[in-house]
Amino acid sequence: MQTIISNISARLKQAYQKAEDYIEDEREFPMSQVFLNATFQRFVTDNVRMLKDLHADLHDDWLRLYATLDYNGLNITLSVDLKLVLMELNKKSQLIVFEQIDETTILDAKYPSVFHKGGVQCALWFYQKVLNKDPLGMILEKLNVIKVKDDLLYLDLNRWLGKNKSIIDTLSKVNVNHAVLREAQLVVFGNVNLVALFSKISSERLESNISDFTESDVTPIKQK
Repeated sequence: MQTIISNISARLKQAYQKAEDYIEDEREFPMSQVFLNATFQRFVTDNVRMLKDLHADLHDDWLRLYATLDYNGLNITLSVDLKLVLMELNKKSQLIVFEQIDETTILDAKYPSVFHKGGVQCALWFYQKVLNKDPLGMILEKLNVIKVKDDLLYLDLNRWLGKNKSIIDTLSKVNVNHAVLREAQLVVFGNVNLVALFSKISSERLESNISDFTESDVTPIKQK
C-alpha cells in the first residue's frame, strides 16, 4: 500500500514541480492488478490465519474475487463477482467497499470426509436458493476480514495500516477520493498536498522507494 501511495506521489511531483499547497485538480493514476493483489496479500491474507489466498481478476467496472480458506481439514476455494463501490484512502480512513453482483461459486475443495462435502454443498444451496442470500459475506465477516452492512462488503484496512506510522504519515499527504476498475487495472483518483509531502520526503528517498518495489519485483499471484 505504501509503495502504491509513493508511486502516486512521485508522478504528481513530476507533473507539478512548481505547485504550492493543495493540488485542487483531481487526477487519475492507473495501478496494476499485481499491485492490488500484493496489497491484499500483505495486509489481509498474511494477517488472517484461516485465509490462505485472497486475490482478484480486474475487469471493466467489475472484479472476480478469489478466496481460499483452510479450516479443520476443509480446504476450499471460492469465487464471486463484485463491483467497486468506494475506495477511500487518507489519514483517517482506509476503506474499500464492494457490492456483490453474482452468487458465490465453489471452484475447488478438499473435504475431510464425504459428510463434510454433503454438508457444505447443502449449506450453500440452502443459503442461495431458500434464504435468497449468499454465504460469502457471512464467512468473511466470521473471519474478521470484512463487515457486511446493507448488502455491501466493507474491507477496512485501518486495523492493519493504522498501526504503521510510516504509512499513516504518507497518507496524511495523499488523498485518494475514489477509484474505478478497468481491464487488469485499478485506476485511483486523488490529489496531494505537495508542500507537506515533500517537506519530509526527499527526492532521493522517493526514487529509492519506487525502484525497490516495481511491478517486475512483485511475484504475480497465480490467477485461477
